Amino acid sequence: MKSLIFRTVAPVIVATMVLFSIFVLLRGHNEPGGGFIGGLIAVAALSIYGIAFGVETVRRAIVFHPLAIAGAGLLLATLSGLLSMVFHVPFMTGLWVYPVVLGTEIPLSSVMTFDIGVYLVVVGAVTSIALSLEERGED
Repeated sequence: MKSLIFRTVAPVIVATMVLFSIFVLLRGHNEPGGGFIGGLIAVAALSIYGIAFGVETVRRAIVFHPLAIAGAGLLLATLSGLLSMVFHVPFMTGLWVYPVVLGTEIPLSSVMTFDIGVYLVVVGAVTSIALSLEERGED
């Protein structure tokens, strides 16, 4: 897109949307949201960036190939489910750990790692589709 206004505002919009997608991801196992919705918000941000600056700029910004991101997310989500089997509880049972960091107890769970895996799968798969569609449109 050739609009100077859009190219000027796009980085601010993208940064805000990525931060919001991470917020939605992190609150997802306690309230509405989670990895799927957070991933879709992140893909929308990357799409806006691609419309403003082009597909190659987005590919450089995400560093890894989108399908590699999706594969890493699928591996993380699978390992989160299999972790419960190591502790002899049913598959996909949530496991919690409460480490103390600087005097503050922080709850960590396999549910969160599963959500992060779903987030990465959605970001990788849908970004791959969006980038291939945008590449077709540039011809």
